[in-house]
Amino acid sequence: MTGTPALLTDHYELTMVQAARQSGTADRRSVFELFPRRLPEGRRYGVVAGVGRALDAIESFRFDAAAIASLEGVVDPDMLDWLASYRFTGDVWGYAEGEAYFPHSPLLMVEGTFAEAVLLETVLLSIYNHDSAIASAASRMTLAAGERPCIEMGSRRTHEEAAVAAARAAYVAGFDATSNLAARQRYGVPSAGTAAHSFTLLHDDEADAFRAQVQTLGVGTTLLVDTYDVGEAVRLAVEVAGTGLGAVRLDSGDLGLVAREVRAQLDELGATQTRIVVTSDLDEHAIAALAAAPVDAYGVGTQLVTGSGHPTCGFVYKLVAREGSDGELVSVAKRSKDKVSVGGRKYALRRRSPAGTAQAEVVGIGDQPADDGNDRNLLVPLVRAGEAVGRATLEEARARHRASLDELPRAVTMMSAGEPVIPTVFER
Repeated sequence: MTGTPALLTDHYELTMVQAARQSGTADRRSVFELFPRRLPEGRRYGVVAGVGRALDAIESFRFDAAAIASLEGVVDPDMLDWLASYRFTGDVWGYAEGEAYFPHSPLLMVEGTFAEAVLLETVLLSIYNHDSAIASAASRMTLAAGERPCIEMGSRRTHEEAAVAAARAAYVAGFDATSNLAARQRYGVPSAGTAAHSFTLLHDDEADAFRAQVQTLGVGTTLLVDTYDVGEAVRLAVEVAGTGLGAVRLDSGDLGLVAREVRAQLDELGATQTRIVVTSDLDEHAIAALAAAPVDAYGVGTQLVTGSGHPTCGFVYKLVAREGSDGELVSVAKRSKDKVSVGGRKYALRRRSPAGTAQAEVVGIGDQPADDGNDRNLLVPLVRAGEAVGRATLEEARARHRASLDELPRAVTMMSAGEPVIPTVFER
């Protein structure tokens, strides 16, 4: 995220605080919860992503001079003075990045004054809803791919900044690399890429294009072989690069059928170690359908960066407790039809069998649920007194994602629509 995130918010966040300051309630201790009411239809689990980006946003949420100037006429001068000195000084607990989640999982618990905590609503929802949608789709894709690597290639199919966040989220959920160089620079996500059809079309013939690419990138490169005739291109590719050619890429047609034909041709030409990479509007279902095909890697673009049909997770950010007249926290909850929330500070653990298989998402209201000895607490400290304390590396998030999925029931691997693989249970 570049610049201050303070204006990545909604107008009514500021007017609420102004009114609360006038009524004397702005400084009431408050607890907000970020959670999903449900999973996207048919999904069996979700994946938390964007935690690191959210921590960056909280720490840099400042109204600088330019931001203050832009808000003249939105709120009164007294409110502008307050915004100029705004700092979040509260505490945040949440699910660690890469963790699986289920309906009503308390993904974030934000505690501070009402004024401090409510201003974070929009930017936190923006980050979590986007990144977790991408990670959830990416996780299903990497599950379908098994041991075969997946490469994120969706930059040209989404907003330029969303593309960077998507590459990061996909890496958390098991993708091996991205085509996006900003994600490499900002987050250290490995990048990959060779050439497009335009490079082949630039040259007088396909052999010249292949020769130029191999001379520049070496025989381990990946040659795109479906610009003209696939069979002829494969023959030329091996002729130019030799049997040590790294890979060929297929980007059109019946990928399973064409991959089988190309594999047979490569083997016949002696290029038995040359890999086959497939691209072309892949999603988790297409990847699963190619499981028996001689494919070695997948490049995924549009379907990944749009959440494979679910570009947002539907997370909400609700006030669940606030300070009462006696100084104690009072549970509060919305009762609107179809949008009911559950009041109270939440705690969560993953209930597991003696063998370590997850059995339920247990959400405690007001108190930590009892651990029977096999369970795993899910909330970790992320911010204390305004300072981020819960940062993790992307490699740690990737490892957590793998471990989280490994403990879920086997139904998690199914690509068909179904209910969440474990139920959510509330304990009061």
